[in-house]
Amino acid sequence: MIKILYEDNHVLVVVKPKNMPVCFDSSGDVDLLNYLKDYLKKKYNKPGNVYLGLIHRLDRPVGGVMVFAKTSKAASRLSDQVRSGKVCKKYYAVVCGYLCGSGEFRDKLLKDSRTNMVRVDPTGKESCLKYNVLWSNKNYSLVDIELITGRSHQIRVQFSSRGYPLFGDQRYNVNSKVGEQIALFSYYLSFIHPTTHEVMEFSEDIPNRYPFNIDI
Repeated sequence: MIKILYEDNHVLVVVKPKNMPVCFDSSGDVDLLNYLKDYLKKKYNKPGNVYLGLIHRLDRPVGGVMVFAKTSKAASRLSDQVRSGKVCKKYYAVVCGYLCGSGEFRDKLLKDSRTNMVRVDPTGKESCLKYNVLWSNKNYSLVDIELITGRSHQIRVQFSSRGYPLFGDQRYNVNSKVGEQIALFSYYLSFIHPTTHEVMEFSEDIPNRYPFNIDI
């Protein structure tokens, strides 16, 4: 079951499970977008295809809060908010190594479409995030992250490029063990409702699993 946080005639806010693709891919696994279309079709007994607009993405291994648009008008307005930086997204991440304090990372990130890998490169797109360390020990640090831009693999690359790869990141952490789950979770999302113009805020508790709960 997919957890539904909010639904009206214009938007649908859900919690994406970890390891579920947002869209259909070559794996053939059930994807979130089509799962939710089927949910709407059955709930409202709709004939034919159901419209559901994809506004933003989460990497397959990453879970967390997402918003979808139930009308094309809502999709257009929410997409405009994403482009203009009016959608706020915050994450919890456990990085490898001792990190303290708070700060801001600014880099230019470039994606190689052939390998689906991202790297810091002077020809890349401007990328920025803010972070605050919640706890740390000699091995790991729990970080609260606010994305200022929303580039592909941004959090994973900006931390790994500074020597703090995410726990369980199979792409950017060379020391990650096979089968480890990436410690990244999108816990907070806010946006302006496309028709009522009300500020909508949604959040989820930190996952109660290793390594997020080391300090509990």
